[in-house]
Amino acid sequence: MTKADLVEVIADGTGISKKDTGVVVDLILENISRALCEGDKVELRGFGSFKVKERRSRKARNPRTGDAVDVPAKLVPYFKASNELKALVDVEPSVSDDAIGETSGGTF
Repeated sequence: MTKADLVEVIADGTGISKKDTGVVVDLILENISRALCEGDKVELRGFGSFKVKERRSRKARNPRTGDAVDVPAKLVPYFKASNELKALVDVEPSVSDDAIGETSGGTF
């Protein structure tokens, strides 16, 4: 699913115009990004949490020359899915979408 697909699904489900829905989706993503840049954790109950982890420096090899290369430490975004999302993803393929909505307590 692309961002445009997400905007379309939300617009159809809410009756809000695609343009307005696109603005809302952009603002949500922008604010999640801003919070991560500031070192904050973003938690969306029932979906998962985003945070920043530090990746240690390490030695790597240049595959072309075989020379050792130092890779510096860096910060990377990390997403951890909630138990509810994990359960939704791990549903048997034969289960219908209606049953998934009923067991999750809501729809996305």
